[in-house]
Amino acid sequence: MSTKTAFRRGMKWLLNGLIVIAVGVTAFVVEPPRQAGAQERRSILDMLFGFGRRRPPPVYEDVPIYEPRQRQPQQQRQRPRKVKQKAKPAPVEPAPVVVEKLDNAKKVLVVGDFMAGSLGDGLKTAFETTPGIVIETRANGSSGLVREDYFNWPESLPAYVAEIKPSIVIVSLGANERQQMSIDGEKEKFRTDRWLSEYTRRTGAFAALARSENIPLLWVGMPPFQSTAMTADMVTLNGIFRTETEKVGGTFIDIWDGFVDEGGKFVMTGSDINGQQVRLRGSDGINLTKAGKRKLAFYVEKDIRKLLGDAAASTLDVPGADGLKDLVVAAPTANEDIIQTQPISLDDPDLDGGASLLDGATALISNGKSPRDRLVEKGEVADAPIGRVDDFRLAKPQTVISNPVIRN
Repeated sequence: MSTKTAFRRGMKWLLNGLIVIAVGVTAFVVEPPRQAGAQERRSILDMLFGFGRRRPPPVYEDVPIYEPRQRQPQQQRQRPRKVKQKAKPAPVEPAPVVVEKLDNAKKVLVVGDFMAGSLGDGLKTAFETTPGIVIETRANGSSGLVREDYFNWPESLPAYVAEIKPSIVIVSLGANERQQMSIDGEKEKFRTDRWLSEYTRRTGAFAALARSENIPLLWVGMPPFQSTAMTADMVTLNGIFRTETEKVGGTFIDIWDGFVDEGGKFVMTGSDINGQQVRLRGSDGINLTKAGKRKLAFYVEKDIRKLLGDAAASTLDVPGADGLKDLVVAAPTANEDIIQTQPISLDDPDLDGGASLLDGATALISNGKSPRDRLVEKGEVADAPIGRVDDFRLAKPQTVISNPVIRN
C-alpha cells in the first residue's frame, strides 16, 4: 500500500471520529425539562469551561436578608448668605453757618484772573459769618493786562464799580502775562525792555483807574509756581505791582512767604491758617486747593477788617440799641469814688480800626511778625512759658529756686 493511500485512510478515520464527538456533545447540551426538586444538571461544557446558566444565589433559611437602606433625598443645604456690610458713611462735614447779610453791608469787589477767582472763594469763606461784608468776585480766568483784545480790564472795571458800588477794590493779576504784547501794532516778546516799560505803564494806569473814585485799593501779589521760570517771572511782576500801586496810594499785599519753605522754594504742602500741614496747590503746581484759597485770603482779610472797621464784626449775639434800652446803669454816688487810672491798651490797637491808643500816644510799630503770622506762614509755634504743663524743653534754665528742705 502506497503512502498516498495510507494518508487518505487516516484522514477518513479522523473525520469520522470528529463527527462522533460532535454528536455526543450535542446530546449532552440538549437538556431535558427540569423536574421540581431535582438537582440541576450541568453539561460537559459547564464542567470544562464554566459556560451555561449561572446558578442562582443560595437561599439560607431563618437568615434575614440585608436590604440596603434607601437614601432619602437630601435637602440641599442652604448656605448662609454673606451679609454685605454696609460701608461706613463718610463723616459728614457740618453745614456752613448761613448768615443773612445786612441790607447796608459793605461790598468788596475782587477783580482779576483765575487767582482772583481763588481769592474771592477764600474771602467768601472768611467772611461767611460776617453780616456786614459781602464779597463780589468778577474774575476772568485767562485775562490780564497784556491781551486787551481778549479781555479789556480798563474798559470793564468802571462798569463793575458802577454796578456794585464797592467799599474796597481788590486786584489780582499777573499769572497770564508771560506772552508777547502788541505795542503800536507790533509784537513784542516777553520781558524785553520795551515789553516791561509798556507793562509798567499799563499797570500804573489800571491802578489809577481803580483809585479814581477814591476807593481803597488792595493789589494782591502773585504766589510762586512749580515752574522755576514762571516763579522768576512772578518776582519781576510783583515788583512792578508794588511800585505802581503805592504810587497811587494803594496797598500792595505780599503773599509770597505763605507758599514757600524756609529756603524760599515752592511747596505743594504747607501750613494752613491753623498751622496744620495740608495740601495747598493742585497737581499742576499752579491752582490752589480749598485750604490754599483760604490761606490766600488770610493775608487780605486783616486789611479788609482794618479798612471797614465795625462792618467787619462777625458776632451776631451783640444786641443793638433796642436791646440795650432796658439796661439800667446806676450812677456813682460821688465823684470821689471814681479812681482815675491810665487806660490799658490792647496788644494790637489796629484791630478796632484805630491808629492810636486810648491816651492819644502813638502806637508802637513792631518790626517782627506776630506769633499767629509765624504760625500761618511757617508753621512755627512759640515756645511755652517755662514751667507750664506744655513746656517740653529738656534743658530748662534754673529760674525758680526751690524752697530748701528743713531737716530736724
